[in-house]
Amino acid sequence: MKHSSSREFFAYWNAKRGTARAPDRSEFEPSAVRELLSDIFVLSYDGETRFPFRVAGTRTSALLGCDLKNRSFSALFTGASRGEIEDIITCVVEETLPAIAGITATTESGAKAHLELLLLPFTTRVHMPASLTGLLAPFEDDVGRLHDLVLTSWRYLHPQERFVPRTLRKLAIARGLMVYEGLR
Repeated sequence: MKHSSSREFFAYWNAKRGTARAPDRSEFEPSAVRELLSDIFVLSYDGETRFPFRVAGTRTSALLGCDLKNRSFSALFTGASRGEIEDIITCVVEETLPAIAGITATTESGAKAHLELLLLPFTTRVHMPASLTGLLAPFEDDVGRLHDLVLTSWRYLHPQERFVPRTLRKLAIARGLMVYEGLR
């Protein structure tokens, strides 16, 4: 991660998840990441409506030039980047893997602006709509309104798995030859 905001938000997310693959949405305290709130957003995991914003910070809304609530996240991207970002979001939620991406956007004056996108999953709960959180941070100051986002690079972040004692006991028992009974 290149942007300090991304590193700080990832560290907070990582601390909240503890030994789980992802934290529950209810565990997040906005006051703990007060300095980052203007760059943070929450998306609904709904492919039919192209992953709409549930909440978006003020700087994110200002960068994209409108109130983002219920607007499609993937519609902000152009061409092939739209399908790629939808695939990344799907993997973040379904595989519970955080992702980091480099984005290039066009300013109102036609110049290019560079941003970093961090996508972090929440634990999915039964009878609750799935969602994920993220952070969109520009590298340049005062870039103005942006449009035509293009995905330039991305990778999944594999948080180090933490073994719990029960798992270690199972591994200690399961040494040597093991026979699994199957169907005939």
